[in-house]
Formats: sequence, C-alpha cells, structure tokens
Amino acid sequence: MVDVSAKAATRRVATARASVCMRKETMALILSGQVPKGDVLAALRLAGIMAAKKTPELIFLCHPLRISTVRIDAHEASPCLLEITAEVVAFDSTGVEMEALTAVTVAALTVVDMCKAVDKGLIIQNVHLLSKSGGKSGDFVWGGENPCAEK
Repeated sequence: MVDVSAKAATRRVATARASVCMRKETMALILSGQVPKGDVLAALRLAGIMAAKKTPELIFLCHPLRISTVRIDAHEASPCLLEITAEVVAFDSTGVEMEALTAVTVAALTVVDMCKAVDKGLIIQNVHLLSKSGGKSGDFVWGGENPCAEK
C-alpha cells in the first residue's frame, strides 16, 4: 500500500462513466419501471453508492477514505444505451478515482443482473474516468481519446 501519510488532506472529486447496451425493448421496460426484478434505476443508484463505499474491500491496496458524497445518475443516451455516471467526493489525502470507477461498474452490473431475464445480450462498455480534481497531481479531464482505437 502506498504511504500517503505525508500528503495533505484536500477536497478530492472524481467522475466516471459506464454504458450498458441493450435492446430497445429492454430500455423501454427500464424507463417504465416494468422490469420483473424491480426498479432498475433506483437499484443501480443504491448499488453504485454502496460499491463506492466498499471499494477498499473489493480492490486490495485501495485506501479507506472518508467519502463525503456519492452521486449516481443514469439516463437514456440512445434507445439502446443507458449511460451511468458517478461522482465521488471526499476530503482526504488520496484520490477517489477508484471509488467512482467501482461505483459505475457495479451499477452497470446491477442493470445486467436485473435485466438478464429479459435480455441476454446486455453489454457493459466504455468504463472510464471522466475527470478528477484535488491532490498533488492536479486536475484531469478526459478529452474523448481512446488510446486503443486504430488510427
């Protein structure tokens, strides 16, 4: 585990995104609240919040942080794409990027779990950090580049 004892506690904010690709009919069920397992949007929000709080238990070597807030949002980006974002804020001596990434990933997994009975072809994609602020390394804002994309 990295020693962060000499680092100053500052306000740390990170935002991450994940998308779940699905059939149009599945999106309609989610938006109308008619998925047999229950309210997918409410469940993914709670799952994301809990995941952010449990990140040090899930990913070894992550520091336990004093998280101030976790905001989870999900919206229809297209008729077949649910976009999930998480913003995590803490006042601590290390960043909250892993908490934001864990939150959106578990939220997306929750969508899959709740919808797998009606759509076997769900795809989780584009999990990535959108931005982070606070700390010695400064701010980061994702510019839309994909280092794996062929040029």
